[in-house]
Amino acid sequence: MTELTIAQAAEQTGLTTHTLRYYERDGLMLASVDRSSSGHRRYSDRDLTWIAMITRLRSTGMPMRDVRRYAALVRQGDGNEAERLELLKAHRERVERQLSEVTGHLRAIDHKIGIYEGRLEQAS
Repeated sequence: MTELTIAQAAEQTGLTTHTLRYYERDGLMLASVDRSSSGHRRYSDRDLTWIAMITRLRSTGMPMRDVRRYAALVRQGDGNEAERLELLKAHRERVERQLSEVTGHLRAIDHKIGIYEGRLEQAS
């Protein structure tokens, strides 16, 4: 079982130690992060897997209130899977809309690039 210090966990997850402490303080973790006898945080593989999930949700624009709600539902255990599914599906729909919009913007940029490349080819 992996046990990482907060600095090691920050390096592995790409987050800052401040962000990791915030996740813990704000109730986003599934359980309290274990502590060594000296009181230092010790992150497990399970903690790191959960942090990766939180990071994915946040990176795709899930509001903190929804991340908190999802974490609370997971902590509650079995019996609320329908609510978890509803929350994730709603988020997935938002992400798909954003992705579609960004893809449209990318196509417009590609179109302009094509125009300028064509002009430069004609000029040479």
